[in-house]
Amino acid sequence: MRSSKIVRALPAAVTAVLALTAGQAVAAPASAAPAERTAAARVVTYDAGGAAEFKDAVAKGAAIWNESVVNVKLQPAASGQRANVRIIADNGWPRTLSTGLGSGTIYFGRQAVDEGHNTVRISSHELGHILGLPDRKPGPCSSLMSGASAGTSCTNPYPNAAEKAEAEGSFGLVGATAAPRTYQD
Repeated sequence: MRSSKIVRALPAAVTAVLALTAGQAVAAPASAAPAERTAAARVVTYDAGGAAEFKDAVAKGAAIWNESVVNVKLQPAASGQRANVRIIADNGWPRTLSTGLGSGTIYFGRQAVDEGHNTVRISSHELGHILGLPDRKPGPCSSLMSGASAGTSCTNPYPNAAEKAEAEGSFGLVGATAAPRTYQD
């Protein structure tokens, strides 16, 4: 008897809900809240202890990637922790020796800085290699991975939409790895 009352009341309840939402857009729930997506991000640690005068540029480059993507987060390694990425200042041209997706060594070469290239762009570009992105030369300033081919007047340190999507895709795949590579910029 109780179920028959519920069945009879159901059309009235549906009518009331439809009347309340008539003319209003009802949003579908988000697939995941931003905090939940960030919690699932793969953490890649870096050690900028050998970056000398470029430590600030490295921190800014990491922050740019962290605000640009959600599937991976770049963080300084804790004291005593082995980092996924080492960053070393040297007198050569900037280059990255990737030992796999999210790991390797970045050589922050002073030669490019001496020629007038922007340090934060260099940092973001080399970190892009660690995130699996190849060089795209020649290329426009709007492409972070165009590197030095965009010229010394280019100071854009931000990945474009395609570069963001590529990094997101690489780190969005469970168990994703990449073959070791050397990127000479």
